[in-house]
Amino acid sequence: MDAEAQEQRWTALMEQSLDGDCDAYGQLLTALSAALRRGLRSRARNAGLDAEDVVQEILLALHLKRNTWVRGTPVAPWVAAIARNKIVDAHRRRGRRPEVSIDSVVETLHESGDEGAETAHDLERDLERGLSSLPERQRQVLQAVSLEGYSASEAALRLRMSAVGVRVTLHRAVKALTTILTQGNP
Repeated sequence: MDAEAQEQRWTALMEQSLDGDCDAYGQLLTALSAALRRGLRSRARNAGLDAEDVVQEILLALHLKRNTWVRGTPVAPWVAAIARNKIVDAHRRRGRRPEVSIDSVVETLHESGDEGAETAHDLERDLERGLSSLPERQRQVLQAVSLEGYSASEAALRLRMSAVGVRVTLHRAVKALTTILTQGNP
């Protein structure tokens, strides 16, 4: 599949997923997982990073930020921007301050390859495992804001917390969930 057709497919799947189509969301995550793994494998190895850790961080960020994608726009540049930030974050944790071009990340998303993709079921299971290992309040806030789409103010009313408390708890929950998923041991 050429890059243009791939982009059209990803865009259609993203729009369907935002309309509540879980199968489309699973297909999108599976396709993006494979593309990210292919694109990051050699780059991560050369930089001394674990490519799978970076891919998992990117997928988590995509999941948590999917409502920021603007309908009708290409998905790859949006994914590339998130991927770039996660790559830079991984370098910073290792004490480096690299510059990663968004264009180079977009190009690697569209490279062809036949590496098997992780199934959507595996991704869903990992996310459920990670969520279940969070403290109850963090899980409630993460689900309300990131999964159910409530604003911090709406979640605060629903959970009987302050909006600031929701934002702080959400930040801690995302950080904890990222750690759990990247270390693979809740």
